[in-house]
Amino acid sequence: MLDVLPVFSGDERITRLFTLVPGSDFAADALSAIDALGGRTVPWSEAGGQEYDLVVVASPKGDLRLLRGPQVLLPHGAGFNKSIPGEGSADSASGLDPAYLRRNQHHAPIALHALAHPEQIARLAATNPQAARHAKVIGDPTLERVLASSSLRERYRAALGTGARELLVLVSTWGPESLIRRHPGLPAQLAAQLPYDQYQLALIVHPNERSLLGTYELAERLAPALDAGMVLPDPYEDWASVLIAADGLVTDHGSAALYYCAAQDRPVVSVHHTGGELIPGSPMDVLLRRVPRLGRAEDIVDALRAYRPGAARAAAQLAFARHGEAAGLLRTEVYALLGLAPPAHRVAPRLLPPPAPAARVPAAFDVRVEMTTDGVRISRHPARTGPPGHHLAVEHGAADERLARSAGLLYRRPLPASTAPLDLAWTADGWTRHALSAYPNCRSAAVLLPSGRCLLRVRGHARTYAVEIEPLPEEGRIVRLDPAVALSAVHAWLVSPQTCPAGTARMSCLIGERAFPVTFRPATDAEETQVI
Repeated sequence: MLDVLPVFSGDERITRLFTLVPGSDFAADALSAIDALGGRTVPWSEAGGQEYDLVVVASPKGDLRLLRGPQVLLPHGAGFNKSIPGEGSADSASGLDPAYLRRNQHHAPIALHALAHPEQIARLAATNPQAARHAKVIGDPTLERVLASSSLRERYRAALGTGARELLVLVSTWGPESLIRRHPGLPAQLAAQLPYDQYQLALIVHPNERSLLGTYELAERLAPALDAGMVLPDPYEDWASVLIAADGLVTDHGSAALYYCAAQDRPVVSVHHTGGELIPGSPMDVLLRRVPRLGRAEDIVDALRAYRPGAARAAAQLAFARHGEAAGLLRTEVYALLGLAPPAHRVAPRLLPPPAPAARVPAAFDVRVEMTTDGVRISRHPARTGPPGHHLAVEHGAADERLARSAGLLYRRPLPASTAPLDLAWTADGWTRHALSAYPNCRSAAVLLPSGRCLLRVRGHARTYAVEIEPLPEEGRIVRLDPAVALSAVHAWLVSPQTCPAGTARMSCLIGERAFPVTFRPATDAEETQVI
């Protein structure tokens, strides 16, 4: 609704009221997005029986005959891909289901059935020729927002904190065949499997599942993945901006994947198994037949690489038509029903806002290390999500104290500037000495300086080391490595049976396919006494 109603924007003749048709099992929080925007809602008991100049509905279900006025039926979702066993007509999507359309046909006839593709009119005409006479292809207003916002991809990735990592988005529809029901452990498995410095995870959950469980219960069930830094986008707007930001998609048979496929041609992987919901020949059926299928979480990287460019776009073309025209076409139609001339100003899709970042960011990592002839390969995984690595690296002051006491490498980031009238602050040398004294199991302690340089002290070594990391130029851009990652590489080098350098030493910190030059040397007195 909120994607569609801007066709009336700027018109003082129009008053928008919202109501919720009763009867759904997923009514909880259904109006939360409208409430958050300050939209005026009317209880169904008051809305029914009133006369309206126009009634815009997103579903043919419910006793719509109580809402008097010409009705415009809009699809929600894309492609009409699912039928719900035991509900309506078998093998018919609810938005095209003659059982619902005919029920209200005599008392609340639809003046305009707005659809996104000519194939949908053909499907409607096959089962309900009378309803098809009022159907028109106007495109998809939600897709218009996605396409209009596609140039904001880098801004969305910056808001999410994705950086140079690959953003892998999982998409779950609702019901017993959904990803979140059939594969509830998949988000946590992927969070444990994928290196944190190479991949970021997000999970888009259908609003029905959120309504059924509640946000708190959903977050508790997903706690292992959320603790590992997974993003859980808001069901209004954020989900779409996260799709634009994504580098890869793992989907069930829900239609959200089609918006991703229409906006970009990037890898898609299926986790859908056979069931009774997916309609044969629907756009999602076509998509899922053409993309790789994920059997085990361990195979996710191979499955993404197996995607064939073009497979996703071809499926999306079966769901959407009239790209770039939806807002204008719908505006023309609804104003004709109102008997009004539309305002002179042009109507355009509203850009999607930046998504919210992950609510939780891990601060302790099991670090897997591989010494190679090219350098030290580092793979960090959020602590306790998998087997222990070479060492446990923990950010002091940001992680569980129990983890800090088990750390092989303990590091500290700069604190915000103090506003105290009498300030007290550590020097770099003072804190590293203190940390090795206070945490006897710790092999190395380090501080990250505001300049990006680090100071590292290794237990049993007479000197403190200054560590510097060079950024990598990459196709006109610069890739910077979190200094904490390079500290793990230097720590692994210095605690290994290598000969400790007397002067300056150089090495490469390998993260995936990237090799970051790292220099470490004995720290100067000025560096050791720097206030942190």
